[in-house]
Amino acid sequence: MLRNKIKRIHIKDLVQEKSNLIYLKIKSRVNSRNMMGESNLIGLSIRYTDIMSLYVEYKDIFVNKIYHFNSEKKSPYILDGGGCIGMSVLYFKSIYPKAKIVCFEPDPEIFKILKQNLTTNNIDDVALINAGLAKDEGVLSFNSDNVDGGKIVENNQGNIKIRTVRLSEYITESVDFLKLNIEGQELPVIQEVEEFGKLRNIKEMVIEYHGWPNESQKLGELLTILDRNGFRYLIHDFDPETCGASKPPFHLNSQTTWFCLVYAQRQDVS
Repeated sequence: MLRNKIKRIHIKDLVQEKSNLIYLKIKSRVNSRNMMGESNLIGLSIRYTDIMSLYVEYKDIFVNKIYHFNSEKKSPYILDGGGCIGMSVLYFKSIYPKAKIVCFEPDPEIFKILKQNLTTNNIDDVALINAGLAKDEGVLSFNSDNVDGGKIVENNQGNIKIRTVRLSEYITESVDFLKLNIEGQELPVIQEVEEFGKLRNIKEMVIEYHGWPNESQKLGELLTILDRNGFRYLIHDFDPETCGASKPPFHLNSQTTWFCLVYAQRQDVS
């Protein structure tokens, strides 16, 4: 009886996920991009700046569960780099309501929406840091696109300035899960954490690696750092909607942009 009830609940949740996904996909094709709006998903009220970005985030985070991890703790410590409008935080809180989360988001306008989405959904115990993660603390040029692709840029090529902080400063205890989606700063940030001797304090992580056009290839160095610090890893290149460039038949040139997820887990911890 109980097993059948659980099965029915699971099927109902899957149907709801699929329904939400179809709804967002249709809406993203009908509505113009870069238009703010609100949507109700799985009992959550979400304010967004771009419907296509919301669709991709919901698909990747809630349906495909790219940031899922298992913990025996009721309140795991999670560091969330690149919180955007808060979809990852909302997912973490859906699986671990008592999780201790520190979330970093550098874009001041996106940060306002992040705060609003957490407040609207009655989440008031997340530490929100309006700063970007980088190798050094300071102020850097940032190119804001008002959606999910804002990034730190060299010199004064950006349209705003942002504050940056070191991730190592927030590794004050064992980190159960680290998520990094920081638009090209993933290698410098991991280098900084290693230099301060804190990389082995992280149990699991998911890093979104960004292969930007006309920039040096950094994935090999990133994987080498993880390997020498006791991590084993898996690499996933998303589906064609999120990253079509990595799908065969291959076409690679200097302008190719591609992404992948690096999932890493320490092997010397249970």
